[in-house]
Amino acid sequence: MELYNIFEQCCGVTTDSRKVGVGELFFALHGANFNGNLYAIKALEAGAAYAVVDEQPEALSEEYKERVIVVEDTLLALQALAAEHRRRLQIPILGIVGSNGKTTTKELTSRVLAEKFNVYATRGNLNNHIGVPLTLLAMDSSVEFGVVEMGASAQGEIATLCAICQPNYGIITNIGNAHLEGFGGHEGIIKGKGELYDYLAANGGRAFVAQEDEIVTLMAAVRIDMAVEPYSYSLSEGYKSNLSGDYNSRNIAAAVAIGRYFDIAPERIAAAIESYIPENNRSQEQMTNHGNRLIIDCYNANPSSMEVALANIANKEGAKLLILGDMLELGQWSESEHNRILKLATEIDSVDIILVGEHFRKAAHSLAIDAICCKDNAEAADYLTQSHISNTTILLKGSRGIALEKLIDCL
Repeated sequence: MELYNIFEQCCGVTTDSRKVGVGELFFALHGANFNGNLYAIKALEAGAAYAVVDEQPEALSEEYKERVIVVEDTLLALQALAAEHRRRLQIPILGIVGSNGKTTTKELTSRVLAEKFNVYATRGNLNNHIGVPLTLLAMDSSVEFGVVEMGASAQGEIATLCAICQPNYGIITNIGNAHLEGFGGHEGIIKGKGELYDYLAANGGRAFVAQEDEIVTLMAAVRIDMAVEPYSYSLSEGYKSNLSGDYNSRNIAAAVAIGRYFDIAPERIAAAIESYIPENNRSQEQMTNHGNRLIIDCYNANPSSMEVALANIANKEGAKLLILGDMLELGQWSESEHNRILKLATEIDSVDIILVGEHFRKAAHSLAIDAICCKDNAEAADYLTQSHISNTTILLKGSRGIALEKLIDCL
């Protein structure tokens, strides 16, 4: 594979001409609102060793002619290169999918496995059709175990990612109502997430399956050719962590089960789990100067994750404030799910509610619920700045597009 030979001469892969490093291989990706082909020469000028394009640059100088590689489709070329690199790595890879908890499970599991192996895990949110290839291409010959998070918003996407990263092991954290619009409803989510199991069954892989999760257990049972490693949520008992919310015990149990399977000592598993400090607005707790305890879980939201977040704060003592942002990508289920979640919110004792976004505003109006409704986080920030809230447990939970983390400084 000629492109792989070129990749081996480079010190890394990038798709961002603004951040290209000297000696890297630049892929000129394009989409509805951008065209990386237009920045290929800029990437070379910035030090890229080669640029992969699918549109021949105009007026290409002799200096760069030998360093521009023209392919039919840059995204497909990137994915094919990653798949070839993964084959040559010849290391075990654990694939993680699910509606909720993927990132936390990935972080916990990679730390546990790192007690025995040199592990490379998905960085940040690089879990899609571009991020997974970049994750694989960042693994070098020193890596002994890969942990790859795979996200999807429609059927067929997990199958594509599995073909690229070729996991030997897999775990579905859960099946919840996320991306209902793209998957076409709950059954579509089951089918889409189940593509990981399909790959494992067809390629001699093994799945870690939580026995208390009836949906995931049934999904595994119908794939009779797939090896299964069952575990219980009770494995989380006795482990200390810095994660907020009892629902994270499921993510801890998954990490413990995987650590045990790979013969990692119990005390090292415990140390790895306790060492993880959550960040990126996922299951974080923070005290403010006004005596407020913030539960910051606003990296993303869907009805399933919203429900467990509400159950978590309902168990807290004293005054409570819910700052809830719209749940996006729900399609025809948006109205009913926003109504359902808002009803659950009103059942919590000693609670005030601030809603951010049009969907929750409509739900509040429809249900005649007394809540502060803000069109966006800027309006919510103005309200909070004037309110001087103190000594309150506050949940911030909403979809990525609502960006509720911008309200933290107001609390």
